Amino acid sequence: MNDPGRPPSAPTDPLLEIYLERRANLVRFFAARSGSRLVAEDLAQELYVKLATRDPAVTAENPVALIYRIARNVLLDRARGEARATARDAAWRQVAHTSLGGEDVTDDVPADDVAASRQRLRQLVEAAAELPPQQQRAFRLHKLEGHTHADVARIMGLSVKSVEKHVSAALKSLTGKLGR
Repeated sequence: MNDPGRPPSAPTDPLLEIYLERRANLVRFFAARSGSRLVAEDLAQELYVKLATRDPAVTAENPVALIYRIARNVLLDRARGEARATARDAAWRQVAHTSLGGEDVTDDVPADDVAASRQRLRQLVEAAAELPPQQQRAFRLHKLEGHTHADVARIMGLSVKSVEKHVSAALKSLTGKLGR
């Protein structure tokens, strides 16, 4: 079988050629056992990687049977991994969560803290809107959007030192207005 993407002198791998010929059947094989076409596609890809990275000296009298044996092993590896993840998550939940009456107690922030935080943020945004335009833009880019001083300098067409002065002045002004 000649692959149009492969140079004619490239060595062929019979297992990979058989895999490519039977890929649709292998996907159906995986889908029937996993119950999901998406999982089946992932498993088929894992099978390809296993076949492509195996020792090329390993051959078989019945290469199709070898491919399906490796496919079953890939399926079992996935099932074992999912079982380990489920057990690990259950153990973590048992240790890290408090439960009352069989229900997890949440670690959510109390509603009054959320409301107070929103009010402080609203005050900050209002105070920042009153800053001079350069300070406001430098503050927003650096503190709210997370850019470095060098990035802000490049974006604004200023020197890093100028950006530092704008951010510092903005912080001083906002601290004075917000009283913190």
